[in-house]
Amino acid sequence: MTNTIYVLNGPNLNLLGMREPEIYGTDTLDDIAGMLEDRGRELGLEIDMRQSNHEGHLVDWLHEAQAEGAKAVLLNAGAYTHTSIALHDAIKSIRTPVIEVHLSDPETREPFRHVSYVGMAAMDCVKGLGARSYVVALEKAAAL
Repeated sequence: MTNTIYVLNGPNLNLLGMREPEIYGTDTLDDIAGMLEDRGRELGLEIDMRQSNHEGHLVDWLHEAQAEGAKAVLLNAGAYTHTSIALHDAIKSIRTPVIEVHLSDPETREPFRHVSYVGMAAMDCVKGLGARSYVVALEKAAAL
């Protein structure tokens, strides 16, 4: 096992900072990457941060995390959280621990966001803390 943490981000997260800042905050994905790099260095972890608007990329990266011996995966699957059986099955198919991450708290939003297929397979979830959700999830991953 390596000290690498994969941080996988799904659809529309490339628009953070300008996409509905009243819900998602003003931090960009690059800002979050910087926070994770800084905290990761303190914890002796390497961060491998990726984003895709394509579900299959996320599935492939989950498989890659397992193949490369990653310590853990932080996964913000965006809208795929609520729709993707493929991501659910990919998480269940690997031994690498997966922590679900959300900037907002989906349970306080539209009813369709209350179901998380990712959460049904992930070992833990950090939500509702804005960009800090990622840092808290990283600290949980470091303790594994």
